[in-house]
Amino acid sequence: MTRFKLVFSEAIRSMGANLSTSIAATMTVLIGMFLLGLSIALGSWVVSWSDHVKSQLEVKVFFVDGVTGKQVNTVGAYLGKDTRIKEYQFVSKAEALKRMQRKYPQLTANLPSNPLPASFEITPTRAEDVKAIASDLRLQKFKGIEKVKDGQQTSKRILQVGKWIWIVFVVMVVVLLIASVILIANTIRLSIFSRRREIEVMKLVGATNWFVRGPFMLEGLLCGLAGSIAAVVLLFLGKEIALPAILGHIDTSSDVKALSFSVTALALLGVGLGVGALGSGMTLRRFLKV
Repeated sequence: MTRFKLVFSEAIRSMGANLSTSIAATMTVLIGMFLLGLSIALGSWVVSWSDHVKSQLEVKVFFVDGVTGKQVNTVGAYLGKDTRIKEYQFVSKAEALKRMQRKYPQLTANLPSNPLPASFEITPTRAEDVKAIASDLRLQKFKGIEKVKDGQQTSKRILQVGKWIWIVFVVMVVVLLIASVILIANTIRLSIFSRRREIEVMKLVGATNWFVRGPFMLEGLLCGLAGSIAAVVLLFLGKEIALPAILGHIDTSSDVKALSFSVTALALLGVGLGVGALGSGMTLRRFLKV
């Protein structure tokens, strides 16, 4: 406990004696964690949106007019055995017309007859299986089926977009973490460089590496914690003030959500502490060689 008090007091003294560099380090963490928080929120929201869009992908099996119940049941039995299929629903000609009338009442007001076919709407367990399910259905050549539609171009485009969104999100987070460590290390280096002779004297009188490193690492931790807390406060204000105005102009589904703010805040605090400690610890290495 006495050693910890000594290390803590040295860290506080060091921060007070080098107030400008301490503020610079804190602001560096603040900027890095704020950008990281925005990236996490935006990236997780876009990934959620991509997952929502992929969940809407489906295969449609259209039947010919006059298809028999036995033919429909044969296709239904095949679909029920396919483990790649999450669920499937039979849509009769009458139900298809009702849906069309709800969506386009003016276009369907004076139809002399029902031109829409009966169909199966198939939802895959994984969006990536849409093409394979449709291809296998075509190979079966069931009687009564007019065509199998999988929206190949649309599904391919959505899957590619979702993949690239995830890659960009991961790369952005990694780049921001690396940049934050480098920035905090450079800022702490200025503080250490101004006290390099003090460190050399401490080493010459027998101080261990960890005794010398302790106050600086604690200083980095405190700067990282302060910067992270400030970033969380700014993000909270943005969430409460700016976000409602932005979402008011965006039409999205209720299941499209960003990562919860509490999880993001805890992640930023943890990353800020780690960045502060890592940056100061890495910087000290060259000055401990006396």
